[in-house]
Amino acid sequence: MAEPLLDIKNLCIAYDTRAGDVPAVIDFNLTLAAGETVGLVGESGCGKTTVAMAVMRYLGRNGRVTAGSIRFQGRDLLAASEADLRRLRGSAISMVYQEPMAALNPSMRIGEQLAEVPMFHEGATHSEALDRARSMLADVHLPDPGRVIQAYPHQLSGGQQQRIVIAMALLSNPQLLLLDEPTTALDVTVEAGIVDLIGEIGRKYGTGMLYISHNLGLIRETCERVCVMYSGRAVEVAPIHELFDAPRHPYTRGLFDCIPLPTTDRFSRPLRPIEGQLPLPQERPEGCAFAPRCSHAQAGQCDRPDLAMEPAGHDHTVRCARWREVGEALQEDIAVADATVTGPSVLKVENLRKHYVITETPLMVRGGEVRTVKANEGLNFEAFEGETVAIVGESGCGKSTFARVLTGLEQATEGTIEFHGDEIGDTPVHERPPEQVRDLQMVFQNPFDTLNPSQSVGSQISRVIRKFGKEKDRGRVRERMLEMLDLVQLPRAFASRLPRQLSGGQKQRVAIARAFAGDPSTVVADEPVSALDVSVAAAITRLLLDIQKRNRTTLLFISHDLSLVRYLADRVIVMYLGQIMEQGTVEQVFNPPYHPYTEALLSAVPVADTKIHKRRILLDGAPPSPLDAPTGCPFASRCPHKVGLVCETTQPPRRDVGGHSIACHISLDDLRDAEPVFSELAVAAE
Repeated sequence: MAEPLLDIKNLCIAYDTRAGDVPAVIDFNLTLAAGETVGLVGESGCGKTTVAMAVMRYLGRNGRVTAGSIRFQGRDLLAASEADLRRLRGSAISMVYQEPMAALNPSMRIGEQLAEVPMFHEGATHSEALDRARSMLADVHLPDPGRVIQAYPHQLSGGQQQRIVIAMALLSNPQLLLLDEPTTALDVTVEAGIVDLIGEIGRKYGTGMLYISHNLGLIRETCERVCVMYSGRAVEVAPIHELFDAPRHPYTRGLFDCIPLPTTDRFSRPLRPIEGQLPLPQERPEGCAFAPRCSHAQAGQCDRPDLAMEPAGHDHTVRCARWREVGEALQEDIAVADATVTGPSVLKVENLRKHYVITETPLMVRGGEVRTVKANEGLNFEAFEGETVAIVGESGCGKSTFARVLTGLEQATEGTIEFHGDEIGDTPVHERPPEQVRDLQMVFQNPFDTLNPSQSVGSQISRVIRKFGKEKDRGRVRERMLEMLDLVQLPRAFASRLPRQLSGGQKQRVAIARAFAGDPSTVVADEPVSALDVSVAAAITRLLLDIQKRNRTTLLFISHDLSLVRYLADRVIVMYLGQIMEQGTVEQVFNPPYHPYTEALLSAVPVADTKIHKRRILLDGAPPSPLDAPTGCPFASRCPHKVGLVCETTQPPRRDVGGHSIACHISLDDLRDAEPVFSELAVAAE
């Protein structure tokens, strides 16, 4: 057999801390062939990124490999000198990081940053390097490479930045590419393009890839084999279809049970969050580290110190003492959610517009052109007590702008917002009465910007409880604060921690606890679980449903994860370029007739189910600039079903049947004839 491109054997990694050595990775083994793509999955803190950093030899001053070997094309990377590593990094081995802005220099133009790679590794001239950069930008499907090369990173979108980082990693045709959550913060449409791009790269260059992600749908669409990690160890390795069709380890099954699918909802397939939390590296139990969270663990079997990987099928290994006995019949039944019973109208939005006036040249220069950004244009919808209304669409469509207007952080330009009968659209938050502020809370997408870095977690939650009068007694305030930590699955010891001592996912859970601490009647959740592991996201999703059922909370859920929207929402609003393209119940929006944009969004959703066939629709180009909004249908320039000039010149009529509204020039009868995006594979094969 050919020698593996990457061969990791018995790898152990530790970090030096004040408390002593912390074992981050233990006895890890992985092989990767040339041209093969292997997925590495697991919760945050399980050691995935640490393994990638060890391959790159980027562990930092306090990290070190304590045992094992890492061989690349037969060469021991652990014995390589710094000079050898500099020659390998960026040429033979490249890495795409989770956050593109962390890998791009904000003070350098894109062309200069890309040109450095062939100039340093291959001795190319500056002119040759720029030509290579333009060619590679075209390979990653960036329009107008000449313009992009002259741009600075901040002048590009997140999807464009991520494609540039991928282009940079590929400029010297590396044999090995490490991808660390390369699509986490991207829209589903951009994500779908990146996924196709990764597959195209592998075929074109014969590149071996290690794809790190917690998104099992993406892993299914990009990888040939999967390695599941838990608490620093590999617990299951298998070919992609075998792992998805017949997972052996209880942890792997737990991950699948946490994933919402775009073909099911909370009534047909309730999520099953994994109970408990990942153990700290220095507090791992003897034997199976997953045993404290596993309902199938047994003393005397699962606590053996010699627990090793063993064969469980063709090219399938598992680290579990009871994998033969653990079957589907042992899965716990959980209660199916009750159907939503809505109450009276809580929120009514009529003809809402939010415009921003900008001057394209400095004000002191005469003749500066004043232009208008139409962030929200004519929004109309209603939300009822106890209902979840999801607002979906790509970045820049106006979802978060509406949320800011609703919560008083911005004021409406025109139109009305009635909240419990009071007009609030033109009232800033500091002028609203305390009861109104309490009843309308928001969970922001980025918890880094919403938590006070100088105050402990407990004090920030307690302040909400006191401010809105839920409790006054110090002891009762503290007890309720601890209960909120319990609800969002954080240890009570975290009450004394500062935000900087928490991970991104932990910060988001604190933000959710703070938002619900005052028992609001309505919560606006802006991508509240996008940064969380699937297990934590499932727990938070269940938490949102439980709170909603108990308190009759109205939830406005802003998201680009349509699988989660299908699971959580009662009604869906689809926005594009500040306008509502479609709205209706979940069943109406997720089945034909679709608006062409809704159809494309559904097609971009990664599906973690091998039994589901998905029709692929890839959108060309990017949304038009809101500074130069089209006069006709805003989606016309990207629509695969455009009927003609009328789409470009005339606003589409709004067709409404049974509460299902679609703004499109195509007739409802023609839209009904569309093939469903999702179908059972057996049916599709016939």
